[in-house]
Amino acid sequence: MRSRNPVFSRRGFSRDNGYAGFNTAPQAGGPAVATQGNPYAQPTGDQYAQNPYAQNPYAQQDLQHGAPPQAPATTGRMTIDDVVLRTASTLGVLILTAALSWALLPIDDANISRSYGIGIGAALIGMVLAFVQSFKRKASPALILTYAAFEGVFLGVVSNIVDNRIADGAAMQAVIGTMAVFAGVLIAYKAGWIRVNRRFYGFVMAAALGFILLMTVNLLFAVFGGGDGLGFRSGAMGVIFGIVGIILGACFLALDFKQVEDGIAYGAPREEAWFAAFGLTLTLVWIYLEFLRLISILNSND
Repeated sequence: MRSRNPVFSRRGFSRDNGYAGFNTAPQAGGPAVATQGNPYAQPTGDQYAQNPYAQNPYAQQDLQHGAPPQAPATTGRMTIDDVVLRTASTLGVLILTAALSWALLPIDDANISRSYGIGIGAALIGMVLAFVQSFKRKASPALILTYAAFEGVFLGVVSNIVDNRIADGAAMQAVIGTMAVFAGVLIAYKAGWIRVNRRFYGFVMAAALGFILLMTVNLLFAVFGGGDGLGFRSGAMGVIFGIVGIILGACFLALDFKQVEDGIAYGAPREEAWFAAFGLTLTLVWIYLEFLRLISILNSND
């Protein structure tokens, strides 16, 4: 069954067999092999009527000659252009609201508490929306764009505070760092230097869960015990965990690229491109915040 984890269930398009890319990757070898684990395989005969994604019952006949599965030449199938367009739309909304909150929510001594409160409230709303979308079986463009809008408000406020009160230019440095990680992982993935398989997926998920658990415990100690909690987000330990967080974000990007590649190869419906946009946005926000946190620690006078 598909994972119901509200954070990680977005990784991959498989409906019934977990992460599609880790069941049977698109390859030659006949229909019995090529369609195994593919939730969008084009069946023939009686199965055609039972598949809600089936567009062409004859689309798989080339597989009998050993050809690798390709996205069917029919309308309504996801392409890389669909992913790029929807990701650009989602990030565009996020950047716009971040810029507006930066400009309209002052962080002077008289208003910083109110602006920070609005930012935290927006972050909580964005988190709830992200969880709701993660539990949904179908992508909701309105929900994803609304999440991006609230997340942008939070990023705008936090970035403004860090940039003006802790480290001048931190926001731009974090943006450049995020773009560099994205470009680096994309190049490494396309060159085959990163092999995303079941073992890679399991390692990343285990590391991410451990990382989140430690950060949660650290936060609880900080809230109820005061100070920096267990010290995982300050000093030398904070720098180490900041670097680990960025590395995990890079691993998530590799999973996102695999998700997109599998979705196109398996002939996923066009609306699934919103899932890819949602996943990429979550990952880029993660990396940006880790960079911002790391820059803050390195420039802190504490």
